[in-house]
Amino acid sequence: MSLRAAVLGHPISHSKSPALHHAAYSRLGIGISYTAIDVTEQLLPSLMRQLRSQPGWRGLSVTMPLKTAMVGEVDEVRGVARTLGVVNTVCFEEHADGSRAVGFNTDVTGIVNAVRHAGARTPSAPVILGGGGTAAAAVAALSELGAGSARIFVRDPARTAEVRAAGESLGLSLAIRPLTEAAKATAAADVVISTLPPRAADGLASEIAALKTSTPGVLLDVAYDPWPSLIASVWETGGGAVVPGLEMLLYQAVEQVRLFSRLEEEVNASVIDVMCDAVGLPRRAL
Repeated sequence: MSLRAAVLGHPISHSKSPALHHAAYSRLGIGISYTAIDVTEQLLPSLMRQLRSQPGWRGLSVTMPLKTAMVGEVDEVRGVARTLGVVNTVCFEEHADGSRAVGFNTDVTGIVNAVRHAGARTPSAPVILGGGGTAAAAVAALSELGAGSARIFVRDPARTAEVRAAGESLGLSLAIRPLTEAAKATAAADVVISTLPPRAADGLASEIAALKTSTPGVLLDVAYDPWPSLIASVWETGGGAVVPGLEMLLYQAVEQVRLFSRLEEEVNASVIDVMCDAVGLPRRAL
């Protein structure tokens, strides 16, 4: 029986997840094929019914705009995914009564490891840009990094249910403000996690540049295409450290590879090296 996995989202043609996963399974010597499937939130239930009826599925990577909707399509949600109500990973587990779809969230691990790799430790004045499912994962990541509070700047303050729920569940104090007020606080932050879509932070980037001030902190820009983003370029010009979204994508994919391959141990450094090679990231010692 052929083994399969895929990344789901809309749009999805830009995704680098297939490159990461193909490299990992090839290095591990595990025959799991991995494809990209373009699916909208409206079509997700019918796709999940179809996948459940097909043998050989090991897992799904879930990206925008499906991370919240997927919660209702799995049989069980585990770990921080249950706390956040946001699923970016689905594993198909074999049980005596059949296969079960289990939801996880590896975005939190991805953010934590990407920010730590850039040298950040315990943020004292962190900022999150955006208010969706990835922003909720960013709230959990900041909590894991030891932050006690965060400022959230969003395009629509009325659409922040996920981040508010994450803050309440994790005991992280949140101040939620409109994106139009973000420039000064963002420039001064020690850690900034931008979960905005590509180019959505361009206006803010111009405002930060106009401040003509330094940007001493670490910026993780989850959007990685096109790269560098305008806000990443402005941040680097101001002296700050920039973490491309590919770093987060790498680290969350490492955990997905472990889950889909059903490995008991951690993914080893040689596998991570070839994953880095596949998307143009420098190799690292973990």
